[in-house]
Amino acid sequence: MATPYEIRADFDADTIVVYQAYAPALADAALRAGRFVAPFSFHRMTWIKPSFLWLMHRSNWARKPGQERILAVRITRQGWEEALSRAVLTTADPAALARAAVHVQWDPERSLRGAALNQYSIQVGLGRDVIRAFAEDWTVGLTDLTPRVRKAAALVQGGQAAKARRLLPPERVYPLPRALEGLTLPR
Repeated sequence: MATPYEIRADFDADTIVVYQAYAPALADAALRAGRFVAPFSFHRMTWIKPSFLWLMHRSNWARKPGQERILAVRITRQGWEEALSRAVLTTADPAALARAAVHVQWDPERSLRGAALNQYSIQVGLGRDVIRAFAEDWTVGLTDLTPRVRKAAALVQGGQAAKARRLLPPERVYPLPRALEGLTLPR
């Protein structure tokens, strides 16, 4: 039987896609440069999410202030797995969490309409110790999904869920190396 704690993502042999919601100025600067640059902050934790629908719930389909732009960030699987290897669950001892370079939390996965499901999606918080590696070494591509998000949101609102679903990025279970399972899965 499948665990409700599975990383579902869009990935290939070398990379995985994570999603982030940004203010327009930050998204525009990153897209122009092809990488994260100011006003992106290298001094605070940034959260990456491989679940597209979880981010749609979090950003209200790119309608929340400061989250109006949705970027697909393609990063190396090596970087992703390095981050997970340094992760501490947010439910861990507070002292261990405070020292951790990377935080992991699991939140209910979301349906197309935002309802909580009985599966959980991973959110990975990258701290200052790894944020430069994420932005400068792991990131291999940025794609603006905002027009696609807006179109899908309009279809959902218009009662055309099947058409909206066709616009969603593909996600399947990510093959997490066994050595990382104990670090990232709730006990």
